[in-house]
Amino acid sequence: MTSRVYLVSPATSASLRQARFDDGGSIDDAGAVRARAAAGSLPSAVRVLLSPSVRCRETAAALGLDGTAVPELAGLDVGRWRGRTLDEVGAAEPEAVGRWLADPDCAPHGGESVSGFCARVAGWLSGGAFADGRTVAVVEPEVVRAVVVQVLGPPLSAFWRLDVPPLAVTELSGRSGRWNLRVGQPLNPAGAASAP
Repeated sequence: MTSRVYLVSPATSASLRQARFDDGGSIDDAGAVRARAAAGSLPSAVRVLLSPSVRCRETAAALGLDGTAVPELAGLDVGRWRGRTLDEVGAAEPEAVGRWLADPDCAPHGGESVSGFCARVAGWLSGGAFADGRTVAVVEPEVVRAVVVQVLGPPLSAFWRLDVPPLAVTELSGRSGRWNLRVGQPLNPAGAASAP
């Protein structure tokens, strides 16, 4: 049986707009309005999963989804950089940021390396929990990046080359070990036609 997994990125928030590492803040009013307008536009699902962040939980609620938070879907742990902008960190620790962006095994912030994060998400993806139909997962943008890297198999440096806009859907079809991708579909208001 072919499984389908719909990864939905969270609605806009102050931290997303400011290129700030997630600070645990809420989605903004505009993001909530867009998410509520898109409620009902996703296919029905056997299960709804969430990154445990505030913005993913609030996005799911605005979309009318009741889901379960999954620890393996937590965003990349950036340690002491949490809540700061990349520009702030780059000004204070330029060498550390340079190493972090160039070496997927590096974690100068004291949190999680990109390679460790991608391995965590890959473990979730290969866990076989999708054998019985559709799954909708509202997840952090970096979770979507890690899934795309896992499915397509490029070097880990490709992680930084993937942009994930707010309220975009990345669809996986297939099964563990053999997934196909449809990337970055905008989540349209319910009843609106999607682009081909």
